[in-house]
Amino acid sequence: MRRRKVVVVEDEPAILQGLLDVLQVGGYEAVGAADGLTGLEQSRHLGVDLVLLDLLLPRMDGLMVLAELRKTHPNLPVIILTARGSEEDRVRGLQGGADDYVVKPFSARELLARVEAVLRRSPERPAPVKAIKTTAGTVDFERCEIVFAGGQRANLSEMEAGILTHLAVNPGRVISRDELLMRVWGIGGGNLETRAIDMHITRLRGKLNPPNTEENPDWIVTVRGKGYMLGAEVTLLTTEQPEAG
Repeated sequence: MRRRKVVVVEDEPAILQGLLDVLQVGGYEAVGAADGLTGLEQSRHLGVDLVLLDLLLPRMDGLMVLAELRKTHPNLPVIILTARGSEEDRVRGLQGGADDYVVKPFSARELLARVEAVLRRSPERPAPVKAIKTTAGTVDFERCEIVFAGGQRANLSEMEAGILTHLAVNPGRVISRDELLMRVWGIGGGNLETRAIDMHITRLRGKLNPPNTEENPDWIVTVRGKGYMLGAEVTLLTTEQPEAG
C-alpha cells in the first residue's frame, strides 16, 4: 500500500529534520521545504496527502502559502505549525483554510495523532488511482511507465504522468487547459502556456499509441473549445482495487 505523503514547510533546520524523522517513523513519506515558496511548489506536486506549515517563513509567509495553495488545492489538508499561540493567529490560520493548528512545542505523539485525525476527517476523496488500462496496455503511475499488451515498455515524464493522473482522478469531467496548468504545473493560464499543454498531449498520445500497433484506443479525448478528458475505453485501477488478471 502506498505510504501517505506529507510536505513539511519549516525554516528551522533542526525542527524540520525532527518533524521529518517523526513522520517517517510514523509510517509516512515526508518531504521538507525550508521556505514558503519552495513549500508551495512541493505541496502542489502529485500525490501529496497533507501539509504541515509553519507561519514564520522566508520568501513567503505561511498564511500566504496557505492562500495560494487553496486556489489550486481546496481540499488538501493543512496543519499550521507555529510558536505563535495567540487566539488571533489561530483564527487567522483557520479562517485562511487550515484544517488544524498546533502550537510549538508539541510531542511526537500529539503531532502524529493530529495528522491522523485531520486525514480521517478531511473531505472524502476517491481512492488514489495507481494505474489506468485499455486493450492496448497499462499505465503505471507509481513507476511512470507504460506496459503495452505485447510486453513492450515506455517511460513517461513526470508531467506526462501528471496530466494522465489528473484526468484519471476526474473521470467523466472535461478538464480545461488552465486547470491542467494550475494542477500539474502550478502556474496560471495564458495563450503560450495553453499551447504547451496541447503539445504535451500530442506527444503523450504518440507514446500511448505508438505506430504499427493494432490497438489504438482513445486514451485522451479532446472536447473542442473546452479541454480534455479520459476516454471511455479507459479503466481505472485504484489503490483499493486489485488489478484483474
